Amino acid sequence: MDKNQLFVERRKQGDYAVRKPNSERASDVLPTQKAAIERAKELNPNATPLVERIRHTEKGGPDKWRKP
Repeated sequence: MDKNQLFVERRKQGDYAVRKPNSERASDVLPTQKAAIERAKELNPNATPLVERIRHTEKGGPDKWRKP
């Protein structure tokens, strides 16, 4: 995994965290997924952030990651 990769994850509080791989703390927390994706692009313009899928599929739990 690229150490410069960023992830956008939904938190239990309902907002969205921008995280680096294996980080203990978020780089930033924003109220909407769109704002978090934009912030991730600001933090690392050369990487495409991976966004956590929130929806559930018929085959089980949520899909893991997608590109915005």
